[in-house]
Amino acid sequence: MKDNFGAVKKKSSIANLRWWIGGMLFASTIINYVDRQTLSTLAPFLKKEYKWTNEDYALIVIAFRVAYTIGQTALGRLMDRIGTRVGLTITVTWYSIVAMLTSLAGGLRSFAFFRFLLGFGESANWPAATKAVAEWFPKRERGWAVALFDSGSSVGAALAPAIVIGLYTHWGNWRPVFIITGTLGFIWLLFWRRIYHSPEVHPRISEAERNMILADKQEDITQEVENQDKPKLLELLKLPQTWGIIIARAFTDPVWFFIADWFMIYLVSKGFSPENTLLAFWIPFVAADLGNFAGGGVSSWLITKGWSVGKARKAVVIFGAIGMTMLIPTIFVNGLFAIAGLFAVSTFAYATFCTMVLVLPSDLYQSNSVATVSGISGTAAGILTIVSTFLVGWISDHYSFAPILMVASIVPLIGAILVLILIRNTKLSGTGVLKKI
Repeated sequence: MKDNFGAVKKKSSIANLRWWIGGMLFASTIINYVDRQTLSTLAPFLKKEYKWTNEDYALIVIAFRVAYTIGQTALGRLMDRIGTRVGLTITVTWYSIVAMLTSLAGGLRSFAFFRFLLGFGESANWPAATKAVAEWFPKRERGWAVALFDSGSSVGAALAPAIVIGLYTHWGNWRPVFIITGTLGFIWLLFWRRIYHSPEVHPRISEAERNMILADKQEDITQEVENQDKPKLLELLKLPQTWGIIIARAFTDPVWFFIADWFMIYLVSKGFSPENTLLAFWIPFVAADLGNFAGGGVSSWLITKGWSVGKARKAVVIFGAIGMTMLIPTIFVNGLFAIAGLFAVSTFAYATFCTMVLVLPSDLYQSNSVATVSGISGTAAGILTIVSTFLVGWISDHYSFAPILMVASIVPLIGAILVLILIRNTKLSGTGVLKKI
């Protein structure tokens, strides 16, 4: 119920409500990843049943990526218009239904069709979560908040094999697995609809927490009043900082999706069976989860020590890019846990880098552009991921995974260098489009 001013009527407050909001974004990301990882976990079994090559499997992954790429910008812009609460309600409902309908697939084309629909719905999660962080968290906490929700990707990727293979073993069939994992989103929605409102009108926020959040946003609010027109896409694309964010994400996301989509197949190519790799399979994804918090925590700690926001973020970016080069030694080792350990170092480093990339839009842009810029960077990352997925399928079929791992180690270093060059305080900072960091 709302009062005459449009605010939701006050109820008893919840302490540290912003972290409950962060917890809901974390849970959404876990479910998002469990739904998408259901296919990659079942891939060895499906490849055998339908006699797919790696190139065939790559086509299904690409179908997801094409829709995901389109949706990042389209739905990011939509989130800035209709808000996070309504936006995620629509998109989580969409992809949960599609995940369940995947149980009806009967071959390469139908799998590709359902994955396309799933990718479009799931693409909204990161722009929406980034926007929610900008709305609910002061700058000094945004690194932690982004780390929290983004860590859901590694938690979801780690949980999916145990859940999916357990269900597959129990039922002896892959179709019920998609139905069961697809229901998780509907459970999440029951809680989301009750807990999420903007901090300005939330009925369960304390006045102290509301004042703390709004005080941090006051400068942004003043600038938005002075610049009420939402910047157009072309205006945003003229800014070097926008391209720094685009490049940072586009040069790192394909590496993560290679690991998420192909790690099980890579282990099989090394002679290991899916059933006997579950413990080792977890290791890189648990490491990524730790990396999210390490990246967010270190950058926040550096800010409390007097570093500027920009320098703190960039320091973590440099560390992350260097750490990702540890994919190269995996070419030369054959032990299961040695491979998993080297992948873990790389995923830990990737997660620190990625956390900074995800928080930068909320650092640099006004709230009415945060989801849009996040979506643009996601679209760019999606395009490169589509290309890289096709190449992974072709190269691994005709040669091996070795050249793929070499490139995956080098490209993030190039991205980090370009971040240092493009994301700087300039005369455009603080004009209502960009904020000083």
